[in-house]
Amino acid sequence: MKVLLTGFEPFEQEPINPSWEAVRALDGWRLEGGVVHARRISCVFATALRELDAAIDELQPQLVLAIGQAGGRSEITPERVAINIDDGRICDNAGCQPIDVPVVAGAPAAYFSSLPIKAMVRDLRAAGIPAAVSNTAGTFVCNHLFFGLMHRIATRPVTAMRGGFIHIPYLPEQVARLPGQPSMALETVVAGLRIAISTALSVREDVRESGGQLH
Repeated sequence: MKVLLTGFEPFEQEPINPSWEAVRALDGWRLEGGVVHARRISCVFATALRELDAAIDELQPQLVLAIGQAGGRSEITPERVAINIDDGRICDNAGCQPIDVPVVAGAPAAYFSSLPIKAMVRDLRAAGIPAAVSNTAGTFVCNHLFFGLMHRIATRPVTAMRGGFIHIPYLPEQVARLPGQPSMALETVVAGLRIAISTALSVREDVRESGGQLH
């Protein structure tokens, strides 16, 4: 089984993005039931979904986990729902700042993750890693990518592919310049993503927050 794991390039003048640092550390990781393929995604509205689609077309994965940075959070947070709106607090890396624009015109208002997010949180906490379900992925490129992924799964069910999004905190070297912000060590994030992937591959049953769309 192929697992596509994506992380973002740095944005908002940050020299690194913890999502890519963690994701690339897992490239080629083999676990019982699958192998991980890492891809870096541009923090650009007009480009991110094209890059994701290209990676899915290339790999034909059975599981897609997109990872993003959530500054200010202290836990690993699997996202419950992607909403059909782009509303940039800041510009993306191409200088684009959409305001109240649908991710996909005419698509449902939202999609639920098809990952076993509560089982992920349970297993992360059991391993001593702070984790919680999040009910908002924001309205920036993270949510844009998440919604596009779930829309593809809903409308192009060529393979039995599941997917979703996980936000992670800043790394300690980032908060050295941002006093008072929480962080999580890279090795902890990587260990957490290993657990999340393993749980996603092993938990097959439908869960309440999975597989649906909202109108």
